[in-house]
Amino acid sequence: MAGTAIIHSSGRQRALIVQPVFRQHPSARHPESALEEAIGLAHPIDLEIIDTAIVTLLKPAPSTLLGSGKVQEIKERVEAGEVSLAIVNSVLSPVQQRNLEKAWGCKVIDRTALILEIFGARARTHEGQLQVEIAALNYQKSRLVRSWTHLERQRGGFGFLGGPGESQIEIDRRLIRDRISRLKKELEKVRRTRELNRKLRRDVPYPVVALVGYTNAGKSTLFNRLTGANVLSMDKLFATLDPTMRALALPGGGKAILSDTVGFVSDLPTELVAAFRATLEEVLEADILLHVRDISHPDAEAQKHDVEQVLKSLFASDHLPDNLIEVWNKSDKLDSTRHAALDAKGAIMVSALTGEGTDKLLTAIDSEISRRFFTSAAYTLRAGDGKSLAWLHAHGKVVEQISEDEYIRVTVLLSEGNIRRFESMLHAPH
Repeated sequence: MAGTAIIHSSGRQRALIVQPVFRQHPSARHPESALEEAIGLAHPIDLEIIDTAIVTLLKPAPSTLLGSGKVQEIKERVEAGEVSLAIVNSVLSPVQQRNLEKAWGCKVIDRTALILEIFGARARTHEGQLQVEIAALNYQKSRLVRSWTHLERQRGGFGFLGGPGESQIEIDRRLIRDRISRLKKELEKVRRTRELNRKLRRDVPYPVVALVGYTNAGKSTLFNRLTGANVLSMDKLFATLDPTMRALALPGGGKAILSDTVGFVSDLPTELVAAFRATLEEVLEADILLHVRDISHPDAEAQKHDVEQVLKSLFASDHLPDNLIEVWNKSDKLDSTRHAALDAKGAIMVSALTGEGTDKLLTAIDSEISRRFFTSAAYTLRAGDGKSLAWLHAHGKVVEQISEDEYIRVTVLLSEGNIRRFESMLHAPH
């Protein structure tokens, strides 16, 4: 029997991708772009895509989603291509999934399972791995409606796995619930540790700038460009699943922390958003958000809408946060006419690949941080107090420095935390 679990293959599976299009429920995205995205989702997990199909229908069929004629048509393509895995780029009910597996004689997964598989392959931290497993188990729990060979067999025992009369499927569900409960407790411990790390980082303190955006918008490439870091960046969707942080040098001499976060994606199921909320908490903590957009993408506006909806959900607001800066990436892919037209709109256009526009972006970040994060303070230091002067230069932005005989008058922009620190240093007994 073809299984419905999340795929785990050590070799390259021959796969087919089906992109359903329903005329009664039109999408904001072009079918070709949606299919292209699905192909991009499949590549990071080493699948060999040997065939694709855009299937246009009036409305979803309750039993198979696609309707009998299209199911037969895809079956012939599965057999001709010796396909072992069919990916339907939509959400399948457990019944639809089971019926398609029977009809096509191969494993079938939907968009949710595909995204979960990528999450599992890309999660690098312990927290990320826990989140993936919780999401995967919740998904599998809803799929326990298959024709298990032992489904109707009653099972007795000593009470460890259930008493007499409990069916195997009930046991499986309870085992999954117990596993999820244990994982959630473990995840809570990890989150507490993460919160301690956040408090330590607040004590630095440097402003935090978080990159957000649709998956494959070029966030990791921009992260590397801005910080000089060698973080994984490739033309693969979901290349980044755990926030990565590096120091960011600003034009005015200050520093910030740049955070690269998980890419957003359309039609992400609610349970997956919830499972990854802790990863996205970095966004809630950030002082500045950079919404990195692939401005060359045909569905750029639809992608923007998806990202903004997730942000509104995260902030529990009908409005976008006021610390959001849009960054139009991949300007190198635009022809000169479109480049000029978009540039005239005054947006920050960059190419993370070539470096074009990154100076302008850093200046915009610096300006916004100064406006939000720093307060002007004036100090009179003794001329020989090089230590205090060096500290101000290292932790703030010295706006004016005037030497007067035995004194130096300094006007500096500092964070509130650093103002408290510096004044404590000044008044500390020597």
